Amino acid sequence: MDVPAHLRYSVHHEWIDDTTDPATVGITAFAASALGDVIYAELPDPGSHLTAGDVCGEVESTKSVAELYLPVSGDVVAVNEEALADPGLIGADPYGRGWLLRVRVTGGPPLMSADEYRVFADDAR
Repeated sequence: MDVPAHLRYSVHHEWIDDTTDPATVGITAFAASALGDVIYAELPDPGSHLTAGDVCGEVESTKSVAELYLPVSGDVVAVNEEALADPGLIGADPYGRGWLLRVRVTGGPPLMSADEYRVFADDAR
């Protein structure tokens, strides 16, 4: 399972790269695999202020619909228009071109390291 070491992870299978400002958020390869072929995504409007754990959108696949939860508190500064136009990118390249949001982080709970997430995701299987 692909779990990049430089990212942090939530229990809802979202990742965040907070090494840059704004931080980038997406879903994990584990979540993308569970969803299957992604056919639609809905994301919040830039300028939205959200609190960690808030629903910030949804991803629909041929199998199901999954809500997205923001792993941190902050202001949405951008959404991935390319992924909205071609939702298949979310599943095909979840850590690259399939990113979802850019957020200016204002706070939030502790998140899992890559090693912690790998154990968590293995237990979730």
